[in-house]
Amino acid sequence: MSIEGPERGTSSGSGSGATPSEQSGPVSEGGVSIASGLDKLFATTRAANRAALIGYLPAGFPDLPRSRELLRAMIDSGCDLVEIGMPFSDPVIDGPVVQAAQQQALAAGTRITDVLGTVQAVADAGGTAVVMTYFNPILAYGMARFAADLASAGGSGVITPDLIVDEAMPWLAACEAATIAPIFLVAPLSPMDRIELTAASSRGFLYAASTMGVTGVRDQVSSSAPELVARCRQVTDLPIGVGLGVRTGEQAAEIAEYADAVIVGSAFVTLAGSGDGAQSAVTGLAAELAAGVRRRTIPIGSHPQESTA
Repeated sequence: MSIEGPERGTSSGSGSGATPSEQSGPVSEGGVSIASGLDKLFATTRAANRAALIGYLPAGFPDLPRSRELLRAMIDSGCDLVEIGMPFSDPVIDGPVVQAAQQQALAAGTRITDVLGTVQAVADAGGTAVVMTYFNPILAYGMARFAADLASAGGSGVITPDLIVDEAMPWLAACEAATIAPIFLVAPLSPMDRIELTAASSRGFLYAASTMGVTGVRDQVSSSAPELVARCRQVTDLPIGVGLGVRTGEQAAEIAEYADAVIVGSAFVTLAGSGDGAQSAVTGLAAELAAGVRRRTIPIGSHPQESTA
């Protein structure tokens, strides 16, 4: 797993050839042009003194038409942003629920062009979307081509969980040229220098993984999440999104007290695969979570460092 932890290991298949000494931090001064869509979204939620709700679903699950319907329903029911998953054969940070969904989508023939078409479907419906993908599919498609095609489809950015910023210079250049946001992950064991380096190359928001394990719903949000967010705020003004494990409105409300976004994946995926009642179940969860992120009691700018769990 190449979430930004204590080591600077090589990300699987990145092949960019960049070295730590070549990392120069921000792609462009201020980064406003790169992430304008996401900047507007978080300005809106901050003005409303609430966190954003981000929902995840792989393109092509449970099938391609229904994945698009469900993603649009998630937006209509309260998700401010959707992460559209790129199905991949070796999803190393994903738990069994998401792995099974991605395998089903791959078996059905879901391809990169289908993912881009799903982004387009969300954008055409007035939603905001980013793609979450391991880096190998981007390399196979072509970095500049993927960034440009995603921008043309109306996408706002890309989350790459297995790419570290030390090796991301060509990808950052492609994102800058296409004006989409490169979004990187940090984890509880990330040292401060890695958080600072990762945040400097991120745009739109910084993804804070609340645990070091794989994705999946949990009964309680990790107690390390508030501390990780507080550490991130020491080195960046980017919005901080917390993900991994959220499944209830209560958990969403808890995270919304200290984070700028609550990211929910496995819970949506589970309901998306539940059969005839999937759409009703997904919209119900989105509405519950949306109510949760609107229950912030602490003004924006006041960020408690202790856990409220």
